[in-house]
Amino acid sequence: PFSSIFPGAIPECHPTISPRMYHTCMAPISLAVILALSFLVKRRRLHPSCWHGVPGLPSPANFLEEESSRWPAVAVFGILFCSLCELVLDKDPLPLVGPSSPSAREYWKILALLYYPAFYFPLLACATGRHRLGYLAGSLLAWGHCLVHVWQKVECPQSPKIQALYALLSHVPTALSLLLLSLWYPALLGRSLCGDGPEPREIPGSGYYRRYLKAVLCKRGRKGSSVRIQESLQARIRSCLRSYIYVPEEGFRIPLKLVLSVTMAVIAVYQVALLLLVAFVPTIRIVRAGMTKDIVVLLVQFGLVPSDNPAVPGDMEKELSTARHYLWSLEVCYICSLALSCLLTCAMLLRTLGTHRSNLRALYRGAVLEVFPKARSLRPSRQAVVCWISFASFQAAFACLGLLIQQVIFFLCSVAFAFLVVIPLQAGTGSLLFGIIRNMWPFWLALVVAVLVQNLLAHFQFLERNSLQKELTNR
Repeated sequence: PFSSIFPGAIPECHPTISPRMYHTCMAPISLAVILALSFLVKRRRLHPSCWHGVPGLPSPANFLEEESSRWPAVAVFGILFCSLCELVLDKDPLPLVGPSSPSAREYWKILALLYYPAFYFPLLACATGRHRLGYLAGSLLAWGHCLVHVWQKVECPQSPKIQALYALLSHVPTALSLLLLSLWYPALLGRSLCGDGPEPREIPGSGYYRRYLKAVLCKRGRKGSSVRIQESLQARIRSCLRSYIYVPEEGFRIPLKLVLSVTMAVIAVYQVALLLLVAFVPTIRIVRAGMTKDIVVLLVQFGLVPSDNPAVPGDMEKELSTARHYLWSLEVCYICSLALSCLLTCAMLLRTLGTHRSNLRALYRGAVLEVFPKARSLRPSRQAVVCWISFASFQAAFACLGLLIQQVIFFLCSVAFAFLVVIPLQAGTGSLLFGIIRNMWPFWLALVVAVLVQNLLAHFQFLERNSLQKELTNR
């Protein structure tokens, strides 16, 4: 009955298209697409006097241009990052080689770090050429990758790796990204065949730039201004909540590198949260399913499970159900705290987009002190891909660290609330927390009286109200 809980009870599943066959077939096709794109993209741009230009491979740095579309870049980097995340826990890091020994596994992982970017390189390169043949090749590649991945997961939805459904759930971002590419490339090919040109880069409207420049250069009130003081509490709460929701504005476009960094951070948070989920929930379910009366007797003797007569153990059916209910409560607290941690982490990542926009506006106005703690000279950041990759990796690692810290704090708080408030109220017994609060009523009464007396004396006795500005006179 516990075959879905114990990973060892799930047999090995071998799909019709194995990962080794898939990579053996798709790697040469990807290489052929890259060679074909080299003739389409740069043949007419370099040395036009020599055979109408020489062939050359598309540069990866050109894929992050602001003029290019964002959807294929986000999808391809999502696929690549998911593959690298699965690489950490995979026993066969390089599918082309097959099973590897534990001693050589780390070396194959290093080679896989170079193989997977080259393997998914054509999915993004097909969009940069802005050619119909490139769109057609991108459509075929995206369909091929998507069909193979979906077919493998349909044939083998469960896997003995970590947990039964871990392989399927960890593959969700990859499947969504491939589905996006499978729809985006045919749509782009259809637009190209219909004769629709690219969208104009200039924003129409004669007065747009004047209005946008006026909105950017408008100076907002300082922190100590009267506008901030007269702002109501409801408006402050509304503005604080609005800062966690990024609303696109006309004329402003978040840099593509920042969008990719946030995307990879969200995927990293999803993968870490999934690992935390499959590491705890199946274990606590196994413990709850294997709970016996002998263990309950031991828990009753230690006082962890309440009993009507702990000195003389009886049937222990009630205590057994209570212990299982406690374990179920731990599982619920863990899942709720993990969901809350993920939501808060994603909200903070979205808030970085709004903060980035407000910081850029402040820098355009010349208000350097609103962004940096002290005055400094501004210079454009370096456009190197390595610098951006280091920033993206730092943001993803920092988001995962924040997720772990939030998970620990929220889990402890939810467990304390459940076992000190909710469970005693359900059982109808006295809570230890309520007993402490009830016995400390003189302290709470004295605290309330002291606060009231201080406020009344400060308002009627110590503040000088005749002058233009209220000030303390009796100290």
